[in-house]
Amino acid sequence: MLYWRGRFLEQPVTDFCSVIKTNSTGPVEKQEDYFLLCDVLPEDRILREKLQQKRLEEVLEQQQKERDDSSFHRLCMFCSEEFTGNRSSLLNHMAREHSFSIGLPDNIVYCSEFLDTLQDKLDNLQCLYCEKMFRDKTTLKDHMRKKAHRRINAKNHEYDRFYVINYLELGKTWEEVQSEDDRELVDDEDDDWSDWQAHPVSAVCLFCDQLSETMEQIYAHMKEAHDFDLHNLKTELNLKFYQQVKLVNFIRRQIHQSRCYGCTRTFDSRADVLRHIMAEGHVMKLPEMSTWDQPQYYFPTYENDALLCTLSDSDEDEGDETHHGEDIPVIAEDISNLRALKQTSVLKQLLKDRGGCS
Repeated sequence: MLYWRGRFLEQPVTDFCSVIKTNSTGPVEKQEDYFLLCDVLPEDRILREKLQQKRLEEVLEQQQKERDDSSFHRLCMFCSEEFTGNRSSLLNHMAREHSFSIGLPDNIVYCSEFLDTLQDKLDNLQCLYCEKMFRDKTTLKDHMRKKAHRRINAKNHEYDRFYVINYLELGKTWEEVQSEDDRELVDDEDDDWSDWQAHPVSAVCLFCDQLSETMEQIYAHMKEAHDFDLHNLKTELNLKFYQQVKLVNFIRRQIHQSRCYGCTRTFDSRADVLRHIMAEGHVMKLPEMSTWDQPQYYFPTYENDALLCTLSDSDEDEGDETHHGEDIPVIAEDISNLRALKQTSVLKQLLKDRGGCS
């Protein structure tokens, strides 16, 4: 609004907006002009994209604070058991003991506000799923248990702001993003794949904007330009595939936040942190493995990070990773099996619920 107020002072509003005349067939004195500004106008589209990007950065920063917060303190909504420390302890408990899950913490932002919203509904004797009102808490609890309504309503867009996916693309909700992904997976028997050609993968350097089409090229670039040997780290630390994924995501996130991953010092810009890393010899200096070998780093810093797709694994690692954690239930940030991580996504459950309603 501030931007366009300034632009309208510089040029007439009609230079930017379509004019809509009301009551065009009526008397002139009863006609009014309305001005329509929309993102079809490139200038407005660019502005909206910049604002959306800024909003996404704010949301990701808030999410990171919540991930790191150890001062969380809250009672369970269903049994009043007390939980302190990380938010995952409460969410794990509700999913495991009460079959109620709002999703993995890494899908969620503004978690405390989200839980406040749900608690207010329960305090007002309202079912979280069908949103009907009840006369007392006992009746409400029996209803939610018997009807399997211990879940949130997928049609209630009040909850959209609490899921990071709703901030990823301008003007798109999680349903639209998910439906686009689903359309890409639908098999079409009539498709002719005879002339299909694979596009080369472009992996981006961890430290600069250099693109390479093969893992060998990106390895060589990072080693020659930045003295960073990812292959050597993999060998020295005997990293399994998912450990490599978490290490790459950890370094990307630290660089994105202008923080040295070796000493945790924060700088004003990426250029400053890169100069520091090179000058202080921190390129190959990693913190303790426990710092970056965390489930939160399963999630890429940048969407469609091709570097992750080009990581390799040894034969023995595959068996280890598949076996590790196969009997562990769905548990938020402590989960060790990526397959379980995907299966327990609240988005998958919401889609299933929405499909059932239709």
